[in-house]
Amino acid sequence: MYSIIDIESNGGAFREEQITEIAIYKFDGHQILDQFISIVNPQSEITPYVQKLTGITQNMVRTAPKFHEIAKRIVEITENSTIVGHNVEFDYRMLRQSFAALGFDFERETIDTIPLARKLIPDEKSYSLSKLCKSIGIPLTEKHRAGGDARATLDLFKLLMLKDQSAEIIQKQQEEARSKSELNKIKKLIENLPSKKGLVYFQDENGKLLYVDFVTDLYRTSKSFLNSKAKKWNHIQQLTSQIHYELVGNEVLARIMMLNKKITKDEHALFGLFFINEKYVIKRLSSIKKIKPLLKLKTFSQASKVLKYIEEKTEFQDFENFTNEINLENRNELWLSEGRTLGEKSFLIIENGALKSYGFYELYHQIKSRDKIDKLKIDISFEPKLLENYLKLALLKNYFKIEALPNAN
Repeated sequence: MYSIIDIESNGGAFREEQITEIAIYKFDGHQILDQFISIVNPQSEITPYVQKLTGITQNMVRTAPKFHEIAKRIVEITENSTIVGHNVEFDYRMLRQSFAALGFDFERETIDTIPLARKLIPDEKSYSLSKLCKSIGIPLTEKHRAGGDARATLDLFKLLMLKDQSAEIIQKQQEEARSKSELNKIKKLIENLPSKKGLVYFQDENGKLLYVDFVTDLYRTSKSFLNSKAKKWNHIQQLTSQIHYELVGNEVLARIMMLNKKITKDEHALFGLFFINEKYVIKRLSSIKKIKPLLKLKTFSQASKVLKYIEEKTEFQDFENFTNEINLENRNELWLSEGRTLGEKSFLIIENGALKSYGFYELYHQIKSRDKIDKLKIDISFEPKLLENYLKLALLKNYFKIEALPNAN
């Protein structure tokens, strides 16, 4: 039993797309047993490009059912069947993503007609649905609409089944899909991660923390880690059974949140930024014992980037200007930055040159009084010196908007 599917989306950012139309034909290899076609209200904007491409406008979806209103029907029509699509990975991801938002784990086996067509209809100039259908004479009505594309995919699948008379190729593809258990595991682990900055937590089946760090792209970095061939990742890859995340605007805030949760990482710095003979230089910390570094840096790559940044800033050619910029002594300030989500801001409280607390507030709120700040703040539970180097780097890169710390009432 097969469920031939096609989905149109609103053109949102990767992993944030919403379904605008879905078509499913239930097919037993001989005839259509059931079908379901529906416009879907994505509850978000459809990009102008997608509106022009598909003809699906905001007005059309305004009164359409929302995904949760058609979810049961999708489950029923696809039950005990294999989902078939042209580039089925997109359609299947959209379904799993939409069901996950409802707290439901949607799982089906899949078949992609693109690799099947490459094997059974070789030497085509293009394997896009429209060009392939035109080449082999399959009618494609309503191009870039779910109903038309799904029906064309069904007709293509019929032809592929006919060409694969012994069913060996289709069966082999299904077996290959099942055998890619590690790839499927990775897909499941990362499918709901956004492409945003934040803290990523790799955990085993019992919730034990295996790895945590701040990354600039939760989805892509996690995918890279899980696919890495480096030996240091083998143990984590084998044991990871769940990945969680927290959206965080910058690395300083991420480190504060980690330390406040008693999560520590090996922050051993290998390199230092020094000012020697009227010149900024990068040296291994092990090679210079008697001079205190201006900044400590973990890798040579990070150190090189910092050095280049300093050299490009004309005001930092004056060493006194540079030291004043990163000096924390006697500072009593409120450092403001982006928060964890859109519409949220974060703040750090620096008193007498040391980090004392942090917190979050809504963008439309004002925190001009010390009374309001004190109500929102979260006191740190670790030694402030642990973050001194990160704070200096943040000052150097202007990560924060700095304001005077209001006096207590």
